[in-house]
Amino acid sequence: MNIFEIAEQGAKMLPEKYKTMPAEELEERVRAVKSRLGKKLFIPGHHYQKDEVIQFADATGDSLKLAQLSAENKDAEHIVFCGVHFMAETADILTTESQKVYLPDMRAGCSMADMADIRQTEKAWSRLSAMFGDTMLPLTYVNSTAAIKAFVGAHGGATVTSSNAEEMVEWAFTQKERLLFLPDQHLGRNTAFNLAIPLDRMAVWNPISEILEYEGNLEEVKVILWKGHCSVHENFTVANIEQVRADYPGMKIIVHPECRREVVERSDLAGSTNFIIQAIEKSAPGTHWAIGTEMNLVNRIIQSHPDKKIISLNPNMCPCLTMNRIDLPHLAWSLEMAAEGNAVNRITVSEPDASNARLALERMLARS
Repeated sequence: MNIFEIAEQGAKMLPEKYKTMPAEELEERVRAVKSRLGKKLFIPGHHYQKDEVIQFADATGDSLKLAQLSAENKDAEHIVFCGVHFMAETADILTTESQKVYLPDMRAGCSMADMADIRQTEKAWSRLSAMFGDTMLPLTYVNSTAAIKAFVGAHGGATVTSSNAEEMVEWAFTQKERLLFLPDQHLGRNTAFNLAIPLDRMAVWNPISEILEYEGNLEEVKVILWKGHCSVHENFTVANIEQVRADYPGMKIIVHPECRREVVERSDLAGSTNFIIQAIEKSAPGTHWAIGTEMNLVNRIIQSHPDKKIISLNPNMCPCLTMNRIDLPHLAWSLEMAAEGNAVNRITVSEPDASNARLALERMLARS
């Protein structure tokens, strides 16, 4: 969310007292609320969260898994989502009306999700439909806003994850001749390429210039990629790979498919966050790895596997800045407000959007 959207929603900011409170007191306050609310409280924590927050999570995982767990946890009246805005939206979409979803800091957005807003998407669909007619199906990465998920659902499309993107792209081509892939061009490109779709049959829609970036015959276009990206994963480069190959001969490089195409093709392995975690877990002691994903997770993997040599593919990489908005002070404040019945920074998705977004999610879940 940008600062104007935060203001429009009347988001409340962290009171001063929490900013100066010692970590020990904040931790004790969190434990006290967890003890007081018991099963009425559920804290999902995304893999990219800080250790100071993730230590209190009732479940860890990727965004969709955590939203599904929130929905399955029928006893939970309060869901304090430690992640970013679109993740909390997905949890609200899947949970019941009696369950309340909160985001401890409303500034915790996602730059990728923000690269495709509904006005841009509606305009793009109109322009692209004029070019290609009724030959397109929209797919959106779950890392997108509720409004985009709703748009996709209303137009017969579905959501995808980094784990099932190939399966969902294959399904999309059974429905239509072409697909529009939102909002991450790199995941879309890597997925389509893995399914033997040539790069020269992929076009890029630029929502800023409102131009389809493509050289060639439009009839040849199979995949239209939205010009968006993850600000973390786009910072892994070919130069990083070349440096690792030079400094650590024999070290395996594993990256997330949100990385650029040239990075993925020069790596040894590429896959979702869960794929990366499991690959390291299953590897033999003494193996060497360079990981191309978010730094909080990389550091946690390093700590969990002292028997292996593990580094970040980019040694200068910072943690995801928006994920890091959720910290111990915000978590303590959010929990205490929820315990007092004060719905601070509650995330709600309108029923029309929620209904259409559920369609997009259900089409995916029926095939995954």
